Amino acid sequence: MKLTLEEVSNVAVLARLALPEEELRRLAGHLNQIIEHFAALQELDTTDVEPTERVLPMVNVYREDVALPGLDREEVLRGAPRSNGEAFLVPRVVDTADGKDCGQ
Repeated sequence: MKLTLEEVSNVAVLARLALPEEELRRLAGHLNQIIEHFAALQELDTTDVEPTERVLPMVNVYREDVALPGLDREEVLRGAPRSNGEAFLVPRVVDTADGKDCGQ
């Protein structure tokens, strides 16, 4: 199968590309080379070749999902600038419309 200049021109029109005839001839040559390469690949005997998705085997690099103990709360709160012994205390960043506290 070989693409004609008219077929390449029709594809260019469908792609809304205004290409000069010289460019169409150059593209037709490249496309025909690609088609020839695929034709050569189709001649290969691949009956004993196992289908694959990748050239190299893919290995899962994630670690196992193992629950580990968390940090000690008292030790973490010792490093905080302000705490109430159970949580970090931070400055208010959002004002409420009625000016009331949001519970902190």
